[in-house]
Amino acid sequence: MSDSYGAPLADYYFLPDEDLLYIRWHGHLTGAAVIQGAQKAGQLREQYPYSKVLNDKRDTAGDWSDALPWLQYEWLPAAVAAGLRAMAYILSPDLHAQVVSHEFVEAVGHHLNVELFTAEAEAQRWLQTQ
Repeated sequence: MSDSYGAPLADYYFLPDEDLLYIRWHGHLTGAAVIQGAQKAGQLREQYPYSKVLNDKRDTAGDWSDALPWLQYEWLPAAVAAGLRAMAYILSPDLHAQVVSHEFVEAVGHHLNVELFTAEAEAQRWLQTQ
């Protein structure tokens, strides 16, 4: 997935043996970009069913908090109904992005197993137990 200038915003990798979609985000994220990325992940579920997501935002910055209501009330119910059970979330080093990431986990954590991480290896180990 790319922005309007052609710069990459997210790469998607399906790992069928792990029942996992790995999303590697890039650049400065806005609410619109996060919604677009979540919609793309939903479309991929139709072709490549998965129950776990590794949401990697290590290479990002930006305030995408305006996407939180949509994620909580539109994306979350649809994703859970489609079989999503767990998400490992690798935090951005950007402090503003970390704040909204914590808000996201607080908003969806009652309906989905979700944990925050700073390292990929820890996130993958946690996902293997889900």
